[in-house]
Amino acid sequence: MREPEPPAGSSRRERWDERHAAQEPIESSEPDPTLLDEIGALAPGRAVDLGAGDGRNAIWLARRGWDVTAVDFSQVAIDRGRTLAAAAGVDLEWELADLMEWAPGDRPYDLVVLFFIHLPPEERREVYARAAAAVAAGGTLLVVGHDRTNIADGVGGPQDPDLLITPSEVAADLTGFRVDRAETVRRGQGPGRGPIDTIVRAVRVAS
Repeated sequence: MREPEPPAGSSRRERWDERHAAQEPIESSEPDPTLLDEIGALAPGRAVDLGAGDGRNAIWLARRGWDVTAVDFSQVAIDRGRTLAAAAGVDLEWELADLMEWAPGDRPYDLVVLFFIHLPPEERREVYARAAAAVAAGGTLLVVGHDRTNIADGVGGPQDPDLLITPSEVAADLTGFRVDRAETVRRGQGPGRGPIDTIVRAVRVAS
């Protein structure tokens, strides 16, 4: 997903509020196919979707029986997510928070997911470290984002290479995890170029 262009004097939170308000929804209402592929076989437990937007992935997890918390810093996205969740007949917790300040509390999660959270390197490492710290022993961390090769060889996404990731970069920062998948994957089938993603799935090793 491309970062919105900043109007003069606006904050990152305001830009995303404006983007969510201008389009309903800004993404497909269906869950990301990578979530289904990577998580579909897991037994439900406690999950948190960081940077959940209007909740397409969080709502799918809730429908599968997960106890879900959806975290985003756009109030517009969260309000829309609540409406979509009610229409889907599921109940989940919505938390308004900046991921640079978010803390998981005392209870770890069986699943932590981050989809397309594109930040400058130091901010990204801090957010990913907070996410990793929230995973329970035996729990799963799933990170999906546009790969750095997407600029030259893919479609869409941020065009600043510093905002993009690679599997090796993400995996290298995961201390105490068993990395089950760290790959660069092109999305879509058929002719033409599709977006190129980094996918990292890792399990926290019990100490």
